[in-house]
Amino acid sequence: MTTNYNADRTKNGVNGWSRQFSDTVYSAILKAATDTTVAVPATAAIGAPTATSKNKFYALISCTPSGANSNDDTFVNLNATAVVPAAPAAGPVLNLATSIMIPPQGLCMLVKTGDVLHFISAGTPNVVVEFYSIQE
Repeated sequence: MTTNYNADRTKNGVNGWSRQFSDTVYSAILKAATDTTVAVPATAAIGAPTATSKNKFYALISCTPSGANSNDDTFVNLNATAVVPAAPAAGPVLNLATSIMIPPQGLCMLVKTGDVLHFISAGTPNVVVEFYSIQE
């Protein structure tokens, strides 16, 4: 069991160099072109949510392509099926997208209990999601 962590600098200080290990971690190897989901938990052992935070969490999302396949761009969407965007036509116009691509350095998003994260990829990357409670 890890020590509870409070990121509120005005109350308990903060470990400014790095984060602690989370006790609430989900991992999967995605199946190509298949929507894969994880529900945001009601509680997390690392840094219990406070009454004012209303069960909000940071979701730290990372993914690793399988093998040498560079075609494993992975996309995430909140509370709706993730979609690999269509290739845009050449030109100065952006297409409307509903999903966010997870960059190589990972992604940190604010989520709350009851939300569902949806993942999709053309390849078979390994996706890891760590949840950290927010204290407000």
